[in-house]
Amino acid sequence: MALLSSHQTADRLGVKVETVYAYASRGLLRRHPGPDGRSSWFDSRDVEAMAHRGRPRRSTRDTSLDLLIETRLTSIAATGVRYRGRSSADLAAICTFEQVAELLWLGVLPDRHRSWPGETIPLPPATPRPSAIRLVAAALVPCATDQTVGDGEAVAVVGRRLLATIVDSLPRAGDAIPRLRLAPGEPALTATIAGRLWRSLSSRRPAPGVLPMINTALVTLADHELAASTLAVRVAASTRAHPVAAVLAGLGTLQGYLHGGATRASRILLDDAIEFGAHQAMARALERHPRIPGFGHRVYPDIDPRAALLLDRVRAVVGSQREMRVVDELTNAVRRRHGRAPNVDFGLAAVTRVAGLEPDAGEVLMALARIAGWLAHVLEEYGEAPLRFRPRASYVGP
Repeated sequence: MALLSSHQTADRLGVKVETVYAYASRGLLRRHPGPDGRSSWFDSRDVEAMAHRGRPRRSTRDTSLDLLIETRLTSIAATGVRYRGRSSADLAAICTFEQVAELLWLGVLPDRHRSWPGETIPLPPATPRPSAIRLVAAALVPCATDQTVGDGEAVAVVGRRLLATIVDSLPRAGDAIPRLRLAPGEPALTATIAGRLWRSLSSRRPAPGVLPMINTALVTLADHELAASTLAVRVAASTRAHPVAAVLAGLGTLQGYLHGGATRASRILLDDAIEFGAHQAMARALERHPRIPGFGHRVYPDIDPRAALLLDRVRAVVGSQREMRVVDELTNAVRRRHGRAPNVDFGLAAVTRVAGLEPDAGEVLMALARIAGWLAHVLEEYGEAPLRFRPRASYVGP
C-alpha cells in the first residue's frame, strides 16, 4: 500500500491540508498515523479515487460546520476507535475502565487496576425520579471548586475523585452485593467503577459475564473524537473553567435527544420489539421520532464499530436467548426497510436490557464514560491558547 503525506494528498486533490483533515474527520479518507504518532498519511488509492470523483460537495440542506481541532487523544476509522493509538476494542478486552481513563488523561496505560476512592454525597429526594443525566449532575456539582486546575496529574486527581464520588452517590436500586462467578484468570470487577455502579442500576446480582460487559461499554463510550458535548467541554476549558465546570457544559449538551438522550429512545425501541415485535416497534418509534432511534451514524457509512463490539459482547453473554433473537430481528428489519445499521445507542440499549438494568441506565453509562474523555479534552485544551473559540456570525436579519 503506497501512502501519501497530508501535503502530497492536498496537492493531488487541489485543496488545503486543513481540508484533507476535514475529509478524514468526516470518514471520506482513511488516516494512517506515521511512525512518530503525529504525522498523518493516506492511501494513494483512496486519494486517487477521490480525485476522480471530484471533491465531496455539501448538500444544500446540510447545515453542519467543519471544525478541525488537532488532538492526540482519539481517532475514528470505519474499523473502530483508537485511544492514543490503541484500539479501544483491544483495551476493553484487557483493561478496566479506570486504566483506560488514566491512559486518556496521562498518556500512560497503568499495568494493573487501582481502585479510586470516592465520597458519598447525599442527594436530595425528588419525585418523580429525575433523569439519569440530572442525577449525575447533582452528584457532580458539589465536587466543583473555585480553583482552576491545569496540570495533568491534578486533573487526573479531580477525575478519579469525581467519577468515584458520582458512582458512590447515585441512589441504590437495591441492597444486592455484586458477585461474579469468575472464569479462570478473569480479574474481579466488583471493586471497579463497573461493579460499584451496578448497585445503582440493578437490584439483582449480575449474571456471569455481565460486569465485564458493563466495563466494555464504559471503555467503548469513553471518547468519540469531537462529538457535540466534547466541543462544549473544550469551549468551556478554553475559558479556563474548572474541570468540573467544563464537564457540566458537556452534560448539558449530552442531555439532548439527538445525543445522549438517544440511548433512552433506543432502549424503548428494543423494549417495544421484545413485547410487540420488530415491525410494530418500528411503527411506534416513528410515531414519536422522525427516524428510527439507535440506527445510522453520520461518521460511519455502515455499522458503527462500537455497536458491533457491544452486540458481540451481548451475544457472548446470552447466546441465542430470545432477547438476542429479537435484537437480530429488529436489526435486520431496520436495515431492510430503512437501510440503516445499528449505532452505539442501540448497542448500549442491548447491553442494558440483557443485563436487566433500569431503562435509563444507558444514559448513566454514557455520561460517566464520557466524563473520562471530557477531562482528557479539558487537559488538552488547557495546553492551547485560551479563548480560541470565537467564530463569527453572518447577520441575515432585518
